[in-house]
Amino acid sequence: MSRIEKDCLGQMEVPDDVYYGIQTLRVMGVSGILGEKVIKYPYLHRALVQMKKAAALANKEIGALDERRAEAIAWACDKVLTGKYDDQFPLDMFQGGGYTCVNMNVNEVIGNLANEHLTGHKGQDEVHPNTHVNMGQSTNDIVTSAEHLCIYPALDKLAPELDKLADAFAKKAIEFADVIKVGRTCLQDAVPLTLGQEFGGYAEFCRRQAENIRSLRAECFYLLVGATAVGTGLGAAPGYQEAFYKHLSVQLGEDVKSTADLFDGMQNDDFCVKVSAAVKQAACGISKIAKDLRIMSSGPRAGFGEITLPSLSPGSSIMPGKINPILPELVSQVAQQTCGNDVVISMAFEQGELEISVWAPTLYKNLFESFDLLTKVIPLFIDKCINGITANRDRCAKEAKETIALSTVVAATLGYPEGVKVAKYAQEHNLAVADAVLEMGIMTKEEADMLLDPALLVNPEKMAEVIARWKGEKQKQ
Repeated sequence: MSRIEKDCLGQMEVPDDVYYGIQTLRVMGVSGILGEKVIKYPYLHRALVQMKKAAALANKEIGALDERRAEAIAWACDKVLTGKYDDQFPLDMFQGGGYTCVNMNVNEVIGNLANEHLTGHKGQDEVHPNTHVNMGQSTNDIVTSAEHLCIYPALDKLAPELDKLADAFAKKAIEFADVIKVGRTCLQDAVPLTLGQEFGGYAEFCRRQAENIRSLRAECFYLLVGATAVGTGLGAAPGYQEAFYKHLSVQLGEDVKSTADLFDGMQNDDFCVKVSAAVKQAACGISKIAKDLRIMSSGPRAGFGEITLPSLSPGSSIMPGKINPILPELVSQVAQQTCGNDVVISMAFEQGELEISVWAPTLYKNLFESFDLLTKVIPLFIDKCINGITANRDRCAKEAKETIALSTVVAATLGYPEGVKVAKYAQEHNLAVADAVLEMGIMTKEEADMLLDPALLVNPEKMAEVIARWKGEKQKQ
């Protein structure tokens, strides 16, 4: 069974068991190179359908669309929003034409559902996808608006995962609060700190990223609907824009508004670049943390060996017992892909021309891939890696006590040149700094025990107090 549908290029037979129509079929014949459907990330379709419903109700309110058709379109939109008809959106992620095809695919599905609701059959005789469903819209303003509107659900998913990651690190910060270890800068020994302080820094980074992601949410609700093809509003009836934003705001429970300058909005889709940068920033920072975990867990005998990660998989096909840090490495792969996606998104923005950018497929595919990857990897990272990290306390304590960087205390108390002498002496004679100052006759054992205690160095206020007291006593002598 089939039906005949017409468009500006002619007519085609359309299988009667599908709700999409002739324009969707045409594009299906010249696409499919990526092998991923746009509906893989359903946010765009949901946003388009929500706006189609608001448009129908707005056009009814201003008298541009009769109540019968408007209510049928709104009914069809509600049906599509259930997800039941997701299989009716077959288009490939990569398309030419700035996703005109996606807009028409949505128009056709809604139109056929509405037509069937009114007449008992699919077709264009009562509800036309262009004339009625697309009334007051063009692909140029509706798809760009949908790209903005569909970002907030992704933000709402990612931010809580970043909160959970922060909580996981904060919990470990408490657990490791008393684990003193060597700090490292440029991969060289630095003054001691606690493992808890390091993990506390990780927690704070993740909290900042969550807040940064949330800060973008309000901007998602500034849309271009009413601009139609180039920003002049041609094609929308008087009063349409105000009625549209009123109905969409009620539908979403959000304050949806028109962007300040429709021509700027049509010309520049920099909001996607801004969002991508925020996702990239979070991904890169989490990857940096993952790399830290790889370094701190390296070994078990010939590396840093400060922490132990959960063992998840054999790490070699030839070396028995080798365990790789596969979760931190997975996190870094997500960051690498996100960085690549961000470059592509930046290029797509830059390559827009004149009144519109036709690179919606590039923006959408890469942005939502980044969202999806980061949102999915964080729970795995928490559950399979961070929660199971243990500290190698004895090794951390030994290295903190033996590090040459403790000569910094000598520099702070006796001057930098003296600190250099101690550092060189300790290195040349393979001594801890505490032993070096005794052999050199620079400090008494009591003074060395007091001033060169790694536990003191991780508390800057206490350290300053002890050094000031020591200097005061020296001046009295």
